[in-house]
Amino acid sequence: MTWKVEIDPQQCIASGSCAAIAPDLFVLDGAHARPLKDVIEEDERALDAADVCPAAAITVRDGDKVVGPRP
Repeated sequence: MTWKVEIDPQQCIASGSCAAIAPDLFVLDGAHARPLKDVIEEDERALDAADVCPAAAITVRDGDKVVGPRP
C-alpha cells in the first residue's frame, strides 16, 4: 500500500519537526517544508510528523481516506 503526503504551504511555518522525525521523508525548503516524495510506502513516521506538526500543515492520505493527522 502507498500513502500520499501533502504539506499545505499556506499553513506550514517551517518548524522543522517533520524533517526531524523523518529526514528521509521531509525536508525544509526555504520558508516551508515539503515531502521528498508525494507518494510513499506506508510509514508510521509520516503519521507521527502529521500528528506533531504545530501548524497542522501535513495531510497523509490512503486513497481518498485521510489517515493523518490522527484524531
